[in-house]
Amino acid sequence: MSDTITASPTIGVFDSGFGGLTVLRSLIEKLPRARFAFIGDTARLPYGSKSRRTIARYAVESTQFLVREQGAEFLVIACNTASALALDAIQDAVPVPVLGVIEPGAHSARAASKTGDVLVIATDATVQSHAYAAACRAQGLRAIEKACPLLVPLVEEGWTSHPVTEEVFRIYLSEITRDAAAQGLQPDTLVLGCTHYPLLRSLIEKEVPRGMRVIDSAESAADAAAGMFNGRSKPAGGNDDIRPTEIHCFATDSVEKFERLGSRFLGRPVGNVQLVDLGG
Repeated sequence: MSDTITASPTIGVFDSGFGGLTVLRSLIEKLPRARFAFIGDTARLPYGSKSRRTIARYAVESTQFLVREQGAEFLVIACNTASALALDAIQDAVPVPVLGVIEPGAHSARAASKTGDVLVIATDATVQSHAYAAACRAQGLRAIEKACPLLVPLVEEGWTSHPVTEEVFRIYLSEITRDAAAQGLQPDTLVLGCTHYPLLRSLIEKEVPRGMRVIDSAESAADAAAGMFNGRSKPAGGNDDIRPTEIHCFATDSVEKFERLGSRFLGRPVGNVQLVDLGG
């Protein structure tokens, strides 16, 4: 796989919106010399209300744009819904390596958990797919999944440390903890199965039981991507010849909203977001 990727690669990052910018943020930290092309399919979100077939078609169109138009040599699917429902379709449609966010998150949970029991919070579509449960089971873990639909709009409202958000998360946490206890599980790890949730990590870590590990699937995916490059994007010999990270962002609608909210997710200005038309 690494033979097909240059030392300073072009990495395509796809999301149905802009929450996946948290994945891009982690990728930039791990692979600072790469060129990044990010597309958010904002015209057709939310993906969670669509059929598997439609989600796959939309995801394929976006990822083909990254490969054909932006020269992406490697793809990261920074969308839990697309990772759960369309990863195979994407892999079949493009001639480059493809990485989703679900399996890396499950792998990190396996490394963190001592009891083998984990909690997963995600959007309703991701939970209904049971993709995390399957990925955790493949790692020898038992997982309880919980849909937390109110967290995404609270994050987009900017209420990442608001008392309302704290109370909403406490309710979700009490419900999933009760479900785990009813099944005789002893969870010691919580997986953030939505790319919006890393912005709530500080709040979440304050609310979970002491000693419970919080796994950021966005960070896990970036770690997995960096591992595939074997450090080849880092400067040789430790010299200071490090060019600025090159980032190009595209959206299929709502460019103004993308530019306004995107910097919150990316942790830096997203720059000028270009509008692209991928069809209906």
